[in-house]
Amino acid sequence: MGKPKKRTSSRRTGMRRSHLVSKLAKRVNARSPVRVNLKKKSNSPTL
Repeated sequence: MGKPKKRTSSRRTGMRRSHLVSKLAKRVNARSPVRVNLKKKSNSPTL
């Protein structure tokens, strides 16, 4: 899935990529039976 490119000028958290990805992952976890890890470094084998 394509990720939105990082905004080069302003440093607001909402504009940064990781912020958007974690937001999306939370929505996926809430809706679907497939779980997505929210933390980058986790030992579980799922995505």
